[in-house]
Amino acid sequence: MSTAQAAPVKAAVEVSAVEVLATLAVKGRAPKTGYVRSEFGQRWADVDRNGCDTRNDILKRDLAEVIYKEKTRNCVVLSGILADRYSGETINFVRGNITSMEVQIDHVVALSNSWQTGAFNLTLAQRTALANDPMNLFAVKGRLNAQKRDGDAATWLPPLKKFRCAYVAQQIAVKVKYSLWVTPPEKDAMTRILNTCPKQVLPEK
Repeated sequence: MSTAQAAPVKAAVEVSAVEVLATLAVKGRAPKTGYVRSEFGQRWADVDRNGCDTRNDILKRDLAEVIYKEKTRNCVVLSGILADRYSGETINFVRGNITSMEVQIDHVVALSNSWQTGAFNLTLAQRTALANDPMNLFAVKGRLNAQKRDGDAATWLPPLKKFRCAYVAQQIAVKVKYSLWVTPPEKDAMTRILNTCPKQVLPEK
């Protein structure tokens, strides 16, 4: 399997999620041997070199009415309002040792899942990019992120059913971008979801 990173898929040409899913390799889950978080680089690295870590970049993108910590060049998010994709709830985010846990950053394709479906073949730089790629990150309700853990589409889906098609399409976009495969149960689950929305396209980012 090539370790070269594939070019991102653009939704502007309306690439069908169903069609792209059909192109992904289907294999069993590889062993988790060797998986540790450090294999995906520094946690919340500033990969785009904009002066802000990835966590704050995603909070800025996904929250409304954002208030920043002073003298951080609008980088450190102190508070904001999240319209949660996974539950449909509106959640008030307030930065703090305990309150920050109410909103967490989810890896749409969990890092453990990615490791066992091909990321072990990637370079450290490619895995760091995967762990910090906005395409693979959503700010979400903390309890749901904790509930999901390293689940794939066969074991966990957002409780908000109307978001499941977009969620699965997001996972497929990440898988194809980083040359990852799907397991048979994972593909079956994705297919089942996409059968309810055959016109679902892949996200641009």
